[in-house]
Amino acid sequence: MISETQFNKEIDLIITNAIREDVGDGDHSSLACIPESITGKAKLLVKDEGILAGVEFAKRVFNYVDPNMKVEVLLEDGSRVKYGDIAFYVSGSSQSILKAERLVLNAMQRMSAIATKTNHFVTLLEGTGTKILDTRKTTPGIRALEKWAVKIGGGENHRFALYDMVMLKDNHIDFAGGITKAIEKTKQYLSNQNLDLKIIVEARDLNEIKEILQTPGVYRILIDNFNYEDTREAVKLIGDSCLTESSGGINEETVRKYAECGVDYISSGALTHSVYNLDLSLKAV
Repeated sequence: MISETQFNKEIDLIITNAIREDVGDGDHSSLACIPESITGKAKLLVKDEGILAGVEFAKRVFNYVDPNMKVEVLLEDGSRVKYGDIAFYVSGSSQSILKAERLVLNAMQRMSAIATKTNHFVTLLEGTGTKILDTRKTTPGIRALEKWAVKIGGGENHRFALYDMVMLKDNHIDFAGGITKAIEKTKQYLSNQNLDLKIIVEARDLNEIKEILQTPGVYRILIDNFNYEDTREAVKLIGDSCLTESSGGINEETVRKYAECGVDYISSGALTHSVYNLDLSLKAV
């Protein structure tokens, strides 16, 4: 994953762009009927069950819109919530609260949904030693939020983007002329560019597993679309040579069975691309 500094830059960009998109030259609904001097208070009301995520992000949004707003947090990120819970109160300029409202809700509803789904997978994997990973199958423009939500839900982040880790998948391998060539070319490229990046290589069958193991320097082998029997055999072949990761259509019904094959990680795009927003509201009090 990227550094904390880079991650915070991504969050700042998301906030800046989202406010630009939503507010434009002004929130004319509020400007038209609420005097600038009026102050108010609102609560973040939970109307669903799940894992809460996005509280810290909401604080950053409120601060960006108006540093004078105050947030009183009652439930932290990662809290298990139910209908009727109040996550926080925000007070200050009524215009400012309304200007920040939609971004806060949009982000928190999606982040909470992702955290809830991730936590469910984490629960399914309890006792196996296998960790759940997200992927790059995220919503364009808000990847940092979605990966943040995965962490809040108890999962682990895969690479953030194309620039912070090398992942040689089937197309890379085929275009490069085979697994060994792809790995060797990658190692030479990283050396030439003075880059210290981990290398993950995808395997489509057991023969490719064996070929990957002939070339040192691979951080993790992606055991892609294998059945249970072949996954167990792949884990046995790899041993302690490098880390292992299963992927490819793994769902809530199959995730534990793959974990019981002995892999270190299971990656699932569903954590971020197949969720239903948690119902949250920001209500004046």
